[in-house]
Amino acid sequence: ATFVHKDSQDQFEQRIHKRLIEIFDVSPRLLEALKNFNLPAGIEAQIKL
Repeated sequence: ATFVHKDSQDQFEQRIHKRLIEIFDVSPRLLEALKNFNLPAGIEAQIKL
């Protein structure tokens, strides 16, 4: 049998974008600012030293 409510099925899509930003000669002040930076919901950032 076919799905009765086929027209009402939701379609979801996940998009992933990656960016690499390299910063050289980072000051302690800049590092602290990056750690405390508030990102919107669903956005993730990693800081590697």
